Amino acid sequence: MEQTLVILKPAAVHRHIMGEVISRFEKKGLYITGMKMMQLDETILREHYAHLVDRPFFPWILESMMAAPVVVMCVEGKDAVEVVRLMVGATNGRKALPGTIRGDFSMSGQENIVHASDSIENAQIELARFFKKEEILSYVPSDLRFYYAPDESM
Repeated sequence: MEQTLVILKPAAVHRHIMGEVISRFEKKGLYITGMKMMQLDETILREHYAHLVDRPFFPWILESMMAAPVVVMCVEGKDAVEVVRLMVGATNGRKALPGTIRGDFSMSGQENIVHASDSIENAQIELARFFKKEEILSYVPSDLRFYYAPDESM
């Protein structure tokens, strides 16, 4: 099964919607194999958002992402990166379709509730950034057969 990183941003924490967001992934049939709350600092944010450090809005990202703790999760399932990205929706919440997490909970491009890895390669890099190997506990859910056909599962 594929793994991907999801970060519930401070906006989700402040707005008390962490449970609703987590529940959506679980109801879809994805499962959480690692999860922790942590306070991000400038060092890890500069690494995580290295592609945006030189942009004029980067100080806003720092301020936003350090405004409260975040919840980082390893989410697992078949095609997890693609499925999570579809569930999350467009980066700008005003443009995200209703039914997506950002479409239902966000009106912003920055305060958009979640971060989700955009590729399998980046998911591996990002998971290693936020989790130690022993913090991700892969397992086979007992109800797996109710989510996948026999030729689709592990």
